[in-house]
Amino acid sequence: MRTPREIIFHPVHFLSLGLGSGLAPRAPGTMGTLVAVLLYLPLSTLSLPLYVAILLVSILAGIYLCGATSRALGGHDHPAIVWDEFAGFWLTMLMAPSGWQWLLAGFILFRLFDIWKPWPVSVADHKVTGGLGIMLDDLLAGAYAFIIIQAVYYYFF
Repeated sequence: MRTPREIIFHPVHFLSLGLGSGLAPRAPGTMGTLVAVLLYLPLSTLSLPLYVAILLVSILAGIYLCGATSRALGGHDHPAIVWDEFAGFWLTMLMAPSGWQWLLAGFILFRLFDIWKPWPVSVADHKVTGGLGIMLDDLLAGAYAFIIIQAVYYYFF
């Protein structure tokens, strides 16, 4: 069984390990989400169709990336694999209003749902395997956070 530090220099694993953020000794998912926030900043300036296209590519690529790294590490959803956090956070922030408050809300809501894993996030986490399973629970967590951000903005602003 190989370790994340042994495989980080391969481009596929470098991406799935969140550009290295998944190697954080504590809270790699949170560290991965923080890197996703930094990458979101330039993404947020793109047109909606381009943002959606990049999000879809990151999801489809993530299924492959996370599956390949999971196989290389010899287990399902190793904590160092954080590309799923990237895609989940970017889904959370789809069409989000601009402003640091919304960015902070998206970060907190996404991490909350990713850690808490309410139904069906928990089902996806336990029942779906491979790259799709690694990606799906974070995408569902991102969808929950997306819905809340959109609802708050729509009803209160």
